[in-house]
Amino acid sequence: QFLGASFHNTVRRSALHLHMKIIDKINEAVAQEKLFHSYEYFPPKTPQGVQNLYSRIERQSQTDPLFIDVTWGAGGSTSKQTIEIATNAQNVSGVETQIHMTCTNMKVEDLDAAIQRAKDSGIQNILCLRGDPPNFLEGGTEEWKQTEGGLRYAKDLVKHIREKHGDYFGLAVAGYPEGHPDGSYEDDLKYLKQKIDAGAELIITQLFYDVDQFLKFVRDCRSMGILCPILPGIMPINNYKSWKRMIGFCKCNIPENVTKAVESINVEDDEQVKQFGINLCVDMCRKLIANGIRGLHLYTLNLEKSCADILQNLELMPQGIQRTLPWKATANARRATEDVRPIFWSNRPSSYVDRTSAWDEFPNGRWGSSDSPAFGELSDYHLVGLYSKGKPEKRKKLWGEELTSIEDVNEVFCKFLQGEMKSLPWCERDSFTKEISLIQDKLLKLNRIGILTINSQPSVNGADSSDPIVGWGPQDGFVYQKAYLEFFCTPEVMQKLWNKIKDFDSLSMHAINKSGESKNSNGKPSSTAVTWGVFPNSEIKQPTVVDTLSFEVWKDEAFALWSAQWASIYEKGTKSREIIDNIVDSYFLVHILDNDFTKGDIFAIFREVGLLDG
Repeated sequence: QFLGASFHNTVRRSALHLHMKIIDKINEAVAQEKLFHSYEYFPPKTPQGVQNLYSRIERQSQTDPLFIDVTWGAGGSTSKQTIEIATNAQNVSGVETQIHMTCTNMKVEDLDAAIQRAKDSGIQNILCLRGDPPNFLEGGTEEWKQTEGGLRYAKDLVKHIREKHGDYFGLAVAGYPEGHPDGSYEDDLKYLKQKIDAGAELIITQLFYDVDQFLKFVRDCRSMGILCPILPGIMPINNYKSWKRMIGFCKCNIPENVTKAVESINVEDDEQVKQFGINLCVDMCRKLIANGIRGLHLYTLNLEKSCADILQNLELMPQGIQRTLPWKATANARRATEDVRPIFWSNRPSSYVDRTSAWDEFPNGRWGSSDSPAFGELSDYHLVGLYSKGKPEKRKKLWGEELTSIEDVNEVFCKFLQGEMKSLPWCERDSFTKEISLIQDKLLKLNRIGILTINSQPSVNGADSSDPIVGWGPQDGFVYQKAYLEFFCTPEVMQKLWNKIKDFDSLSMHAINKSGESKNSNGKPSSTAVTWGVFPNSEIKQPTVVDTLSFEVWKDEAFALWSAQWASIYEKGTKSREIIDNIVDSYFLVHILDNDFTKGDIFAIFREVGLLDG
């Protein structure tokens, strides 16, 4: 009865919805009688694992979770990484985030420093925990001990944050439907009430498989005056041995019917175990929903398939999420007013967000920030980010074990456009918008002859804002955009286009090479809106621009990606390395913009100079 049609239709995110504390979002969803879900992740141990997690979060953000949370290693061992992952998830994937924070091995000054880092990063939600003993997950028997100069209980952490930061943070605490592993059920309810009285606003429970016991727990909480939302923790089963280990740690009761069902399958067959876990969680969730539970908190274990299948079976998978802007808006309150960005970082939003993270304010209504002294700096962070596509062996499999000619490079770009390849140094296939399909055939023809496209958009003239391919923004609006192409090409091709650009009144062109040699048909620095929308009761929005100074900054990153990600996988002196190095040293990065969005043809200039037929 709670799966209304409005939930299954395209989900529209308002800007306000992206910048709310979790408790406010939950209260809003409950008031609207909506079901919702959320995800938990943990910080991976390797840099490549972190990059893979970002890709996973990005994909799972398409299921429209109300929020995600990121765990905290014992003694704050992953505190920096926890905050970094949560911040990037907010900024790049546009999902509200919550971090865990524990008292284990943490002095008050260490907690204060971490809390301030979170606040400075725009994080507004913390799950306050006492924490487990440092060797808990390794099966150790060490008892939990309070750190000298630290806090003892989760309620102390809640109280401390409230005293220091008022109501800035939304604070959650853990609930234990079967009682805490170190205590009794009755005592734990009393402690839970103390945590809520100290200022917590939300309870997220430990995993469980006895739904009746969870519902009893909720009733017992209500009878004690605990009236805040209580989210059930749902953990899919991905591997039998890992699952048994986890429920052993947590002292989780398994109902007899579940035990018998598990014994009836081949526990050595992971696929069979996963499917059993999916079916079990679906049945649990249906019973929870039937008993009035609105939210489901899914422990992902950094995996996505089981969670996706559970949501699909519950008919909670949205058909689509209407974009608030052409690019993914952040969930960071510090950037709440931001509604303008240069088009060049469309496929590398994390780099752009980091470049601009130190800005005191963000463009709103118009672009004017490319003169910021922090904007053009290619910092160590950006250089590290340039190597984020995996190990050299993985990149070789993607882009070629060996290159024999420039045609091999052209073919890599074509395969990417056709969906046969996952990524290029400048973009992920997942980041491609549906509108690319409108011009894909022409892009393929250009790439086959060595015009290597890395960013593009077709023209749009007054499409409905709800259009499934090019739509964005509030309902009942109209969106527009100018055709745009960005590509690498040889000096000879660049010169052909440059010689002809003056014959096309509606076209503008900017070409620049690695050394900074530049040709700009506008003659002087300028900033031009390339995407805009007209909406009821609103000023015209212009969220994407082509900006001269920004392009000159982007040029350094674009050429560096050739070297850092592609050339570096080949030994110096090899033919493969020579081919990529030659592109870096001689090619131009070019963008062409067609200002005639009503009947222009950005590809006409390529036909005119004999680069395209028809």
